[in-house]
Amino acid sequence: MRSADLHIEGAKSGALEVARTRLIVPVSLFVFGFSLLLVRLVSIGLFEDISDRVTRRASAKTEIIRERVDILDRNGVVMATNLPAPSLAVRPSLITDPQEVADRIVRLLPDLNRTRVLNKLTSSRHFLYIKRNLTPTQVWKINALGYPGLVLEQAEKRVYPQGRLASHVLGYVDMDNKPQAGVEKFFDDHLSNPERSNDPLYLSIDVRLQYIMREELERAMDKFSARAAAGIIMNVNSGEILAMTSLPDFDGNGAIDPLAPEMKNRNILEPYEMGSGFKTFTVAMALDSGSVKLTDEFDATKPLKVGRRTIHDDHAKKRFLNVPEIYTFSSNIGASLVIRQVGIEVQKDYLERFGLFDKPVIELTGLSRPILPTHWGEIQSMTVSYGHGIAVTPLNMVTAIASVINGGRLIPATLIRKNKGENITSSNDYPQVISPATSRKMRQLMRLAVEKGTGSFARVEGYRVGGKTGTAEKVVNGVYDRTRKITSFVGAFPMDRPQYIVFALFDEPHGTADTFNMATGGWVAAPVVGQVIRRIGPLLGVKPVMDVKTEYQNLILAGNEKK
Repeated sequence: MRSADLHIEGAKSGALEVARTRLIVPVSLFVFGFSLLLVRLVSIGLFEDISDRVTRRASAKTEIIRERVDILDRNGVVMATNLPAPSLAVRPSLITDPQEVADRIVRLLPDLNRTRVLNKLTSSRHFLYIKRNLTPTQVWKINALGYPGLVLEQAEKRVYPQGRLASHVLGYVDMDNKPQAGVEKFFDDHLSNPERSNDPLYLSIDVRLQYIMREELERAMDKFSARAAAGIIMNVNSGEILAMTSLPDFDGNGAIDPLAPEMKNRNILEPYEMGSGFKTFTVAMALDSGSVKLTDEFDATKPLKVGRRTIHDDHAKKRFLNVPEIYTFSSNIGASLVIRQVGIEVQKDYLERFGLFDKPVIELTGLSRPILPTHWGEIQSMTVSYGHGIAVTPLNMVTAIASVINGGRLIPATLIRKNKGENITSSNDYPQVISPATSRKMRQLMRLAVEKGTGSFARVEGYRVGGKTGTAEKVVNGVYDRTRKITSFVGAFPMDRPQYIVFALFDEPHGTADTFNMATGGWVAAPVVGQVIRRIGPLLGVKPVMDVKTEYQNLILAGNEKK
């Protein structure tokens, strides 16, 4: 073989070696990588818990950023949230045939006015909205038109899945998602913060209780042809509002007229003369100050004349009454004589302690102050003792009554859910309005008012209900009108260890044949409170207890009354 041939063969052999070497390297890397992947798969299958993988996958989810934060009830039920709601807008300068575009838009969106649409399409302005809150179908059809001057702008709409339920608590937002009332407005800094999109606002409201309260108020409002109604359920040991209803109400999902009567939350905006419910404060301050004792008796044998005024009892006993009887049978004469012994300055001091001289405290805007007598003389002091001449909001009333029965502490109302156990922790947490001993006595007196007196229609077997009726004549053109009344009942349960207050009020109810044409607190409001307690007791986990003795019954000498 020639040397030239040997050289060629050697060159070929070297090239093959180089190629073989280059091929081995990537194949080796591929085999190595595949082996690592195989080992990892075996490791995951044999040694890792599936829950770890699920947890890691869940934690890697992308957070949703919304324009406004969700509002939930205390149990996590959605009360307000945002949904995608694109808007149709136009850039008029890009519309070449406004007549044709207007025709086609109105065919797709027949609720629009063609003339107004055409005016927008031919406007000299740079950008105009034609319709907000489009449905997905409408968005698809607008897109299909293909006009470059039409703009579909992504936006969100605030929606209230519960409709009218708790509308006065939640409030509402305008077309631009700007809050106008309720917790929407009070907590706007929280709710409008994109960084808190996944940090919902938990309210103290329980939608189950809210539904029951609204249903019972509406039923009674219709039955007695009342102008309006209001109701509150409160935890007396934490101040949490579990339900707050004002009727008539509104639906935040629809068109809103801010000046309409149904926009008024009567629980915080409307001061009312509460009538005999104020006797609770009169008796409490008399006992707490040491001005009277339970066994003290007062002359209610005839109407009481004070100057040019005469004070009557609607259901006169025409005899001397002790303190439990004055309260149980709701004697105006007796309350007036009790407060005369207490004194004007002591009366004013205690009412101020109860928070009845100030706006109620709660996370809402537009709160109303109580209406107090311009002059506080003897006759004014007496009429205030039975709830005339002074007007407070229902929330004022409920908060103050809670302090009477919860051991004497004035706890501000709240619409924010508290953590479990976040009730009263010591006597220094909140102002001590009356002593625990006085509070225990008042619980028994409120129990007597239901068992033996004017609140008997609020009685619920097993739930040891206590309470007080209230009936007041409305002031019309500066004069009390006997035909127009405000009737109310404030009840609490269980009275041996109070947890909840239920309050109901009706504006100008009318009696029926069933009530012998009477429209007082005992006939109208007390049955509503009783029915609400009957329905919410099991939901709140309050176990019925039978045969709980009510004290001071030996001091009651007369039969039942309805007022």
